[in-house]
Amino acid sequence: MNVEQMTRRINELYHKSQAEGLTGEEKEEQKQLRQAYVANVRANLRGQLDNISIVEKDGSITDLGKKFGERKQDAE
Repeated sequence: MNVEQMTRRINELYHKSQAEGLTGEEKEEQKQLRQAYVANVRANLRGQLDNISIVEKDGSITDLGKKFGERKQDAE
């Protein structure tokens, strides 16, 4: 399921919950869809942040993906 389909289904379930309520299965589906959506957003954000480079005053380039990505791996 792509992000658009996921978002559409999350919204459908939300509107149904407001109008008439959800069954147990629908609540579980909504929970799983929301978790998958948040995981997708986090992965996309991490990918964007890993591609940021900063040019320092001395002209050197600091690659934040390497700098902080390594720190995260060391912590695990």
